[in-house]
Amino acid sequence: MPDAPDNTEPLNNPEDPESFRQTLVEHLDELRSRIMRVLLVLSVAWGIGWFIEPWLYDEVNKIIRDPSLLPAGAQVSEAFRNFSDPFFLKFKLSFVIGLIISAPVIIYQIWGFVRPALKPSERKPLKLVTPISAALFVVGAFFGWLVIRPALRWFFSFLESFEGVGLLQEPGLFVMFVLKMLLAFGVGFQLPILLWFLGQIDLVTSELLFKNWRYAVAGISLASAFLTPGGDLFSFIAMSLPLAVLYFAGIGALRVTERKKLKRTRQS
Repeated sequence: MPDAPDNTEPLNNPEDPESFRQTLVEHLDELRSRIMRVLLVLSVAWGIGWFIEPWLYDEVNKIIRDPSLLPAGAQVSEAFRNFSDPFFLKFKLSFVIGLIISAPVIIYQIWGFVRPALKPSERKPLKLVTPISAALFVVGAFFGWLVIRPALRWFFSFLESFEGVGLLQEPGLFVMFVLKMLLAFGVGFQLPILLWFLGQIDLVTSELLFKNWRYAVAGISLASAFLTPGGDLFSFIAMSLPLAVLYFAGIGALRVTERKKLKRTRQS
């Protein structure tokens, strides 16, 4: 008697892209695994931040005492208001330092979590997205560092309106401002790779993005106002202008890949 035909299909059948998609339980397991990795990396980076915080604090805090940034005769001094403030300041600063150190790994884990939900053809762009995304974060953080001194000089310029008044502030406020600025610029510079990836999985097109550029610039302006920790005009401009340029750069990169995809389609 002949064997009955086997109608079962392999779990990942290349002819059926849907077979590559995960179930809800598998997604939850994947999410839990990614979160645990992020927490592990963040914990290690937090520990590193705890030890390098004194050195980083001294180096960054030198900027606020730079005589070339201060108005003539202005003095800067710092004072804690509570006996427990030094501990909590070190606690917060070391965490933010750890967050910045682990940010590229966190970005990698986020993109890694998105990957199983995509079709095989949609997964190919992730090979480029992850390293470029991490590189853009580093570039953005570096750009944010270049903005610090001009932004501080802009703030200090208003001291000249109050002759004989010095600056007394809580320790760590300026260092925290710097770290938040680096983090904000690093996150903001993810825009072009995000647009390119959305185009690769056919959620947006370069034509659609260009057609709605006015809305995009308005959104970039709102996001820049929200992300810049100082809320000053200089930092806002320093973030919104590069992000606007990166938006159009993302459109250009997406248009190039669309043309290549169309050319391959015509040749096949």
